[in-house]
Amino acid sequence: MDQSLRIAVADDGRDVAFAVWGDPAGFPVMSLHGTPGCRFNRWPDEELYRNLGVCLVTHDRAGYGRSARRRGRNVADEVDDVRLVADELGFDRFGVVGGSGGGPHSLACAALLPDRVVRAVCAVGVAPLGTPGLERDEWVAGQDPENVKEFGWAEAGEEVLTVELERLQATLLERVAVDPSTVLGDFELSESDRSQLSRPEVMQIIREATAEQAVNGVWGWVDDDLAILSPWGFELDAITIPVLVRYGKTDVLVPPAHGDWLAANVPGCVVAIDDVAGHLGADPVQEITGDLRWLRDGVPPG
Repeated sequence: MDQSLRIAVADDGRDVAFAVWGDPAGFPVMSLHGTPGCRFNRWPDEELYRNLGVCLVTHDRAGYGRSARRRGRNVADEVDDVRLVADELGFDRFGVVGGSGGGPHSLACAALLPDRVVRAVCAVGVAPLGTPGLERDEWVAGQDPENVKEFGWAEAGEEVLTVELERLQATLLERVAVDPSTVLGDFELSESDRSQLSRPEVMQIIREATAEQAVNGVWGWVDDDLAILSPWGFELDAITIPVLVRYGKTDVLVPPAHGDWLAANVPGCVVAIDDVAGHLGADPVQEITGDLRWLRDGVPPG
């Protein structure tokens, strides 16, 4: 049975698309993609998950891929769809991992689903903008100008943001068709991130995800940007479950100041910092293994 496209229907009638990878009988982990992204954002060799005894579930956040848009959503609204997919699969207790723009959404699950979420990971996650969080100058400090430009579009409002992201999505599709490793060609990335983009597995993910993330428009990307810059809809100090905060010091998409802030403000969190890694990590297999062992067994990365 093909597990790469399954549909759950929310109470409001929205379709939520999800995929199941790895060991169907393994420890359940809900993996929340970045911004932009879709359910295809995972490590493409499923043996990694099978060998760890993990059932990895990804889904298209509202507006991405095959999931219907939920206009005006905030970060906390993602919890509804995580709960929906978990219920669809019969998961009572599970782990949650979110990377980049998925990081705040993982923290929302940690705060608002403590009866379901065993442990959570926030990897290279974004910090809140404004109080409580980083003020704008601190929030954009160290970001590549291309990233700062995107959030400027978001600050200008949905209409401006939509036009610009449609243009950017078309550019990404053109680049990926020629060479997936150039998807972030305008960014001044660290040596670590440039090395990761040339990996065959990473290029495969980019090929699969770039078209699918906007197959029905850029609405998920639009709504993510607007939600991340707005109040998230929950308080970090509500988190009572164990959380791992992981980030790299050479990241120019989500600079280390964001990780530093989260490490200081997510209650009781375990912190893993890589001095060499950028946004894509230095060794994805090792980092995914560490994250999943943390979620499954509560063993912090060594």
